[in-house]
Amino acid sequence: MARARSDSPLLFEMVEKPDFSIETKAMADGLWPVAGMDEAGRGPLAGPVVAAAVVLNPANIPEGLDDSKRLTHLQREALFLKILGSALSVSMASISAEGIDNSNILKASLEAMRRAAAGLSLQPKLALADGRDVPPGLACEGRALVKGDQRSQSIAAASIVAKVMRDRMMCGCGGHHAHYGFEVHMGYATVRHRTAIEAHGPVARLHRASFAPFRLGGAEPVEEESFAGLE
Repeated sequence: MARARSDSPLLFEMVEKPDFSIETKAMADGLWPVAGMDEAGRGPLAGPVVAAAVVLNPANIPEGLDDSKRLTHLQREALFLKILGSALSVSMASISAEGIDNSNILKASLEAMRRAAAGLSLQPKLALADGRDVPPGLACEGRALVKGDQRSQSIAAASIVAKVMRDRMMCGCGGHHAHYGFEVHMGYATVRHRTAIEAHGPVARLHRASFAPFRLGGAEPVEEESFAGLE
């Protein structure tokens, strides 16, 4: 006898959506404003790591906020504009490839988030960071939330801002270095990107020399114009 199929959703089919409950609880505890922080670009072979900090307006939260990785390019771009138009404060910061090489990607990511929080026009009393680590040196209380961009709308907003800004930076790099296709892969280790590195070598101050394959005996970087604007 065949078993009846359950009409209840399976656990692995459930998609967690971010909400404002963590921020609401913080407000009740006297911790307001609350900023969400996230970064984009930890994994690529090239380009900066970019972080954003966002203080949402509780009375005007854009519909559709989510982990930027679960959104399409067009959805991110539309939400980016809505966030900039409705949030109480938004700030962005980045650490260049050289800065990453001089420390490591974790430290650089946390420092970028700290800088973003410090740049807010509205000083937060609580900063929520996506991940397992609280950026050191925050001027307020900090809390780390694993999968925070899927739990907190403030962090989700920051993830969208960081992703959109970094993608725009890498598209700009693509205009300067047509061989590499940065505007397509955003610096990630795609076949096209690795093939271009093998053919033309890494770009100084844009490729991360501390990342494989460069530290495993890759070619010497080719000197190019300064990328100080990505700092």
